[in-house]
Amino acid sequence: MQCADCGDEIDEVVKVKVGRRTLKLCEDCADVRREQAEIEGGAQAAMMDMMEWKGG
Repeated sequence: MQCADCGDEIDEVVKVKVGRRTLKLCEDCADVRREQAEIEGGAQAAMMDMMEWKGG
């Protein structure tokens, strides 16, 4: 198998859900994607807090 991000040949596949898609990645690329999702989630929460989002 090949990693969907870097294209390297991998023996062990890690499935990561990105948006509505599930990607099959190597461990390194999966870690990067998880970190990006965590940062994006924190940024979105900060923006909603600045805008005094009440939900709905």
